[in-house]
Amino acid sequence: MTQRDMAGILGVDVKTLRNWRKDKPALYKKIMQGFQFEEAVKEAKEHYERLKKLSENSSL
Repeated sequence: MTQRDMAGILGVDVKTLRNWRKDKPALYKKIMQGFQFEEAVKEAKEHYERLKKLSENSSL
């Protein structure tokens, strides 16, 4: 995900996100952790769906 994408999701300008990175590193870190968490949840859901399909197909 690009900084432009993240800024859009947060409803701020890309410049604001860059300023937070420089001027408010703790806030920026938490925001990035939030995006990483969302990505991990998305990947876990995809893996779950794949495993569920494999399980359903193996019981045939």
